[in-house]
Amino acid sequence: MKFKLLYVSNDCNARVGEMETAHGTIETPIFMPVGTIGSVKAVHCSELDKQIHAQIILGNTYHLYLRPGLDVIRKAGGIQKFNSWNKPMLTDSGGFQVYSLGHRRKLTEEGCVFRSHIDGSKHVFTPERVIDIERTLGADIIMAFDECTPYPCEYDYAKKSLDLTNRWLDRCVKRFKETKCEYGYEQSLFPIVQGSVYKDLRKRSCEYVASFGCEGNAIGGLSVGEPMEQMYELTELCCNILPKDKPRYLMGVGTPINLLEGIARGVDMFDCVMPTRNGRNAMLFTSEGIMNMRNEKWKTDFSPIDPNGTAEVDTLYTKAYLRHLFISQEILALQIASIHNLSFYLELMRQARQHIIEGDFLSWKNRMVEKLGRRL
Repeated sequence: MKFKLLYVSNDCNARVGEMETAHGTIETPIFMPVGTIGSVKAVHCSELDKQIHAQIILGNTYHLYLRPGLDVIRKAGGIQKFNSWNKPMLTDSGGFQVYSLGHRRKLTEEGCVFRSHIDGSKHVFTPERVIDIERTLGADIIMAFDECTPYPCEYDYAKKSLDLTNRWLDRCVKRFKETKCEYGYEQSLFPIVQGSVYKDLRKRSCEYVASFGCEGNAIGGLSVGEPMEQMYELTELCCNILPKDKPRYLMGVGTPINLLEGIARGVDMFDCVMPTRNGRNAMLFTSEGIMNMRNEKWKTDFSPIDPNGTAEVDTLYTKAYLRHLFISQEILALQIASIHNLSFYLELMRQARQHIIEGDFLSWKNRMVEKLGRRL
């Protein structure tokens, strides 16, 4: 992977770049739709491409390992051949999912023993095993195996967890260098910064992660319950330490406002289930604010869903019709809302890139933040 930094804002840390991968070029800053099991819920690949203009999507190592399993992915020729998405993909290591299992997992120095949420079967993830799995999945960008600390957590726990994550990172990088992608193209490994909400741990983690010289770096363990301002503060701290010539990926974030604030602090990549999950629950994000499509006020509103939207569904259907679909529990509602929200997120990224290039990102961002959180 090659990363080229093209523009840097004059009044903040926002930047525009390009990432060249085996499956295409990614313009940054970028939002990555989450396709946990190889599919973005309720959205076809053709819609991701033509309506949403997604440039890269995510898959999850934990879920794909359990179902459909590595044999199926290998026989298909990799995850992109399996799901018919011919653009770049990133696979998360499964660390967050294992963390979410709670009582069904046990961490050791060697790795993590866990029981499947599907059938209770026992499995072991080690750093080496996770890298091997991600080599088989074949995504363009693969993540190191880490422990995601809960919030809140005591300093001593966060320190021990970071030490473990760092030792696991040593093993991930070693295994990555010893192996190759099974399908003949290059993959890139991104380490993950941890350290909970403690600045000295975050600083140490950033410096350790940067020392490996990987092709990109991620900031993990945020947006797990800490106050928003603290998330912004720690994001800025990390971005100021991580290499400027490598892409920075803020994991699991977030709302449209979170994305703009992250960009202002130097983040290049984002992912989150929010646009699809909230969309399936009738929440639509727009440039003028947030709409709850179950509300009575939309019952006889025959105006387009979003006259400023860029997806076909935004002007094809009315607010009244979409409300009717949600009230009737019609599956089509979930599809329309998911396409709209993802399209809006990707358009927001396109506009952010444009304003960084034009030199007025910060003033535009401040105007947008005032509107994006309003309830319509």
